[in-house]
Amino acid sequence: MRSTTSKVAALAVAIVLAAVGCSSNNSTDGVKAETSADGKVIIDTFTPADPNTNMDTNAVTKIMSDKFKIQFRWQTTTFDSGPAKEKRQISLASGDYPDLFFLIPWIDAFTQAEVLKLGQQGVAVPLEQLIKDNAPNIQKALDSNKTYKEMSTAPDGHIYALPQWADCYHCTYPDKLWINSTWLKKLGLQVPKTTEDLRNVLRAFKTKDPNGNGKADEIPMTTDPQDSSLIAYLMNAFAYDPVGANNGVRSLITLNGDKVVTPVNSPQWKEGLKYINSLYKEGLIDQAAFTQNAAALQAQGNNPKAITLGSVPVLWPGIFVQLGSKDGRDKQYDSVPPLTGPEGKSYTGYNNPTSTGYTFMLTNKSSKEAQVAAIKMLDYIYTDEGQRIGNMGPEGVGWTKPGPTDVALDQSVKPQYKPKPSATTPKNLSWGALAQYNNTLAFRNAQAVPTDIYSEAGLERRLFDATKQYDGHADKAQVFPATSVWPDPSLSSELATLQTNLNSYVTQNQLAFITGSKNIDTGWDAYVKGLDSTGMTRYLQIQQQAYDKYKSGSK
Repeated sequence: MRSTTSKVAALAVAIVLAAVGCSSNNSTDGVKAETSADGKVIIDTFTPADPNTNMDTNAVTKIMSDKFKIQFRWQTTTFDSGPAKEKRQISLASGDYPDLFFLIPWIDAFTQAEVLKLGQQGVAVPLEQLIKDNAPNIQKALDSNKTYKEMSTAPDGHIYALPQWADCYHCTYPDKLWINSTWLKKLGLQVPKTTEDLRNVLRAFKTKDPNGNGKADEIPMTTDPQDSSLIAYLMNAFAYDPVGANNGVRSLITLNGDKVVTPVNSPQWKEGLKYINSLYKEGLIDQAAFTQNAAALQAQGNNPKAITLGSVPVLWPGIFVQLGSKDGRDKQYDSVPPLTGPEGKSYTGYNNPTSTGYTFMLTNKSSKEAQVAAIKMLDYIYTDEGQRIGNMGPEGVGWTKPGPTDVALDQSVKPQYKPKPSATTPKNLSWGALAQYNNTLAFRNAQAVPTDIYSEAGLERRLFDATKQYDGHADKAQVFPATSVWPDPSLSSELATLQTNLNSYVTQNQLAFITGSKNIDTGWDAYVKGLDSTGMTRYLQIQQQAYDKYKSGSK
């Protein structure tokens, strides 16, 4: 769920903001529909796809294609968020962008600033009339959910792109740590409660051969940059680390009353980085944690020679280990509650709404016929039937009707559907996270989930129960309501540039302090000064103006 911003990607953003403004216009009236031999409207669609998914032959693609007379012409990226976002940005900068961007929030979603700029420049097609005329389920969601409407509607009243809506309880508290409980038990250790407890546990994992193979091959803590909550989980014992957009970048701002501030220049933040550096310097944090991709992390977790991972700070265990592993290693990992730091702080990140990026955007390359077909398809996804099929695949293959003994995730309601474990379903069955547009709490809680939390089918209950340990640790008073607060459209380009530059600056310096390539004691003052020269003062000023306007009741 986390990623760093590459220099190339940052450059691409700047190119986008300059290039698309030169040639775009607001009209799609002259765009002629392209149709296939069997009469379907062809829609060029840009989307991420995991290694097990072929969007051309996917079961849900066929269902949607037949139901809405669409011939998708896919342009796919990987699930690696850095390259995926970079490819998206370059497609815009080159002018060779698709009819439809159909994205995943935590991979390559658009930010508010990007949506505003692309809307102003005519690249993004306004959707509100299209929705009113063709999408009653989307309209109902907008009318019944104040926050969803706020986050969807730009200050000029247009809806240039739609975000997903997912009432995902475990995603609301994303900064988790999963630890090998089998190792704890073998070494006679307790679940760590403080930052120093964790240090002692990691030392034991490193030196006391908990996997019992006589080799010093244990990795006390690791992760991958795309999915990592390493800095956030540890930092929250020192200072509140705001979650931000879930397409890979942490937020830079919090609230102090009604004042917009940044925590990344505070003395507490400095102490948090010093603590993380001390773990890294001892070899308790794997060097690869800041460089390896998701596939490499999975390879570590699934190492056939031995179980080597002691702890992994990510959203859920399936990121680093194969669920349903033959040797049962995936059952060894349990969540660790937020740690308490030296000053008694014990925060956790808070992410609600859980889908904070913009993932459905029609462009001015699309014909009217393509726009209507695409919005009708999305409207279907907003129904419970569309959610079931889109997320899990066809009935009887990806999910079934629940039986008389099945129990809903919320045990006070009657279960409505029963997901089948992924180990028992064919590959390339569903659109998964692409189709989570109206994933309400009622819908999620009505799924039948086994009471055995360590079974593969019991994953959702495992995550639900684990999250209860984090609930109550979020200081919601500090949370900046980013999804509802839109910046001044005239400042959107400036804000996008500031955001990109500051995210890059903070990420690079944090990693330098953690890995020791910069000395935090001698380099901290220069880092803080550099924040201002990179634009932090102006960034906070723009965000403050937007927040004040939001608080006054107007956009």
